[in-house]
Amino acid sequence: MDQKYEALFTPWKIGNVEIKNRIVMCPMGGTSLFGWFELGGCHFDKEAAKLFIERANNNVGLIIPGIAPLRDTFWGKWLWQNPKMFEDLKEFMDEIHKTGAKLFIQLTAGMGRSWAITELVAPLHRNKVLRKLVKPVLDTSHELASPSPQRSRWAHDIICPEMTVEQIHEIIEAFAKTAKLCMDAGVDGVEVHAVHEGYLLDQFAIEYFNQRTDDYGGSFENRYRFAVEVVKAIKGTCGNDFPVSLRYSVESKMKDFCYGAMPGEEYEEVGRAMAESEKAAKYLQDAGYDMLNADNGTYDSWYWAHPPMYMPQNCNLEDVAHIKNFVDIPVVCAGRMEPDVGAQAVAEGKIDGVGVARQFLTDPEWITKIIEDRIEDIKPCICCHAACFNFSSSKGHANTQDLKDTMGLSRCALNPKTMQSKKYKIEPAKKSKKIAIIGGGIGGMEAAIVCAQRGHTVDLYEKTDKLGGVFIAAAAPSYKEKDRDLIAWYNREVHKYDAIKIHMNTTVTDIASLGADEVIVATGAVANKIPVPGAENAIEAIDFLLGNKEVGENVTIIGGGLTGCEIAYELYLQGKNPTIVEMQDDLVTTPGIALANTSYLRDFFKTNKVPVYLESRTTKITEDSVTIATKDGEVTIPADSVVLSVGYKPAPVAEKGKHIHVIGDAQKVGSLRTVIWGAWDVAMKL
Repeated sequence: MDQKYEALFTPWKIGNVEIKNRIVMCPMGGTSLFGWFELGGCHFDKEAAKLFIERANNNVGLIIPGIAPLRDTFWGKWLWQNPKMFEDLKEFMDEIHKTGAKLFIQLTAGMGRSWAITELVAPLHRNKVLRKLVKPVLDTSHELASPSPQRSRWAHDIICPEMTVEQIHEIIEAFAKTAKLCMDAGVDGVEVHAVHEGYLLDQFAIEYFNQRTDDYGGSFENRYRFAVEVVKAIKGTCGNDFPVSLRYSVESKMKDFCYGAMPGEEYEEVGRAMAESEKAAKYLQDAGYDMLNADNGTYDSWYWAHPPMYMPQNCNLEDVAHIKNFVDIPVVCAGRMEPDVGAQAVAEGKIDGVGVARQFLTDPEWITKIIEDRIEDIKPCICCHAACFNFSSSKGHANTQDLKDTMGLSRCALNPKTMQSKKYKIEPAKKSKKIAIIGGGIGGMEAAIVCAQRGHTVDLYEKTDKLGGVFIAAAAPSYKEKDRDLIAWYNREVHKYDAIKIHMNTTVTDIASLGADEVIVATGAVANKIPVPGAENAIEAIDFLLGNKEVGENVTIIGGGLTGCEIAYELYLQGKNPTIVEMQDDLVTTPGIALANTSYLRDFFKTNKVPVYLESRTTKITEDSVTIATKDGEVTIPADSVVLSVGYKPAPVAEKGKHIHVIGDAQKVGSLRTVIWGAWDVAMKL
């Protein structure tokens, strides 16, 4: 192992519990051991248990599963009323402890105004009659209950009801009862969720959200009273030696309702500022918390707690390291943490543990690979949130993510086996076949690897001199270093298999001549055109991204979807002046693209005054301007260059047939998730 990582592999203590190394698998929605967001109600989640056992066997020090609501989302049963679940938990903890790992259960008071109410559920709440009818199954008023009446983060027209004192006391009691059951099941500690990310306890703590006039609002002590009474109740029931961690946001990074602060920006904090955080951290420690599991942000600045690729690596480290100066308990830092930087911070005493989350979904063996000096073998998380937390929203909409998808979080776009091990698995083929794959993009390479692992021989045909396909262009922006790492990973991985023969600079025109038993077509898509005078003066998005064509200083991007916005962002970083023209009423309206990612782009353009024309249609492009039709009339935008980013259409070299399978964008234009999962869907059946 490289010496620079050594500090990660030293022991430390949370209370009296010793952790074998400094790597903490942080909680992620969807990885709860109590499968709570399912119609059948809470139960011990064997899929999540399998996930954690595999990570524990790969050298993680401390595991913190995702949130476990104290009360079932469906049917309203309290966790402590389910003894069978804790019997199963005890057996699981015995298995975890055999690996040397420790595990804390994260318990949540709730989400309040941050509850990601979906487009399907929101109408049920808006209608008083329907709300009453569905209450026995799904009590939306309970889920949305907040410190004070206020707008939902997700459906701005819904006013969240004020939580009663009786409800607060019920929750505190439930924390204590559930923590005791966890302790009796052999769990090493619990984590209280959370004075963090704008969840319920954080809403009580932050004056912006808490306008109460009783004992749980107003003064500093009153606002933090809920969180203090929770830890005191747990300690009173479980004893002072039972560790209680707190998920904690150092700063809210919040400028207004649904408007966050950019990294490095000078702004007026409306949430928890650093001065209060210094006081709060010490206050919460003195109340009885044994560790701070820390980062930054609220759902209004969601990209701090769920950093997309646009956020700097190690984005929360400076603030978390600062807050450690005000407490005596261990402090963990999360947020795009790189292991070498985290190791250095531990060695220098700036933090005690390195919190990592989604990298564990992409590659369960990444710690083992560090130990074995196989850094290049680590499949990188690219911070896309496309399967792990793809709650999405745009103007006038609640959570537009499909409800079934909402109920299946913490999967991985790059690793279909994560939390889906029954559906996606490698099984030897009944008969070894000769497989031809046309197209060496991500989908083609993924299909080749899966086929080879199953015992087939593969001929992979790529018409250019590079593997990666359209993802090479997608990975080109300066902030997409992890995307470029992923392409490099695939290039190395696909060459490891003797069963895969790669044919570069080869265009396939006659499928029959390939002599294959099965053919997989993975030839991707081509850019759409727009029937606008002067469109020939515009530059295709891919040509810009690949650097095939230069742009001037003032660039208009036609299309405000994800690619168009990322191009505008890159142009701004280059010091140019982008303008975005979009036909929809918001940027990036496609469901399934995480709000953590899209809200960063929207906030960035708003903060930096990047011109954005919504509900606008391009009518003419000239060599030095773009004319658009807006709601308020025609506008001509001066433009040195115009970039077209108006989507793609499938471009298969052959249609689906008896032994011909079309995957990825060649079948239907989607995302890296649909490309990779689709490759598995086909390759597993051959």
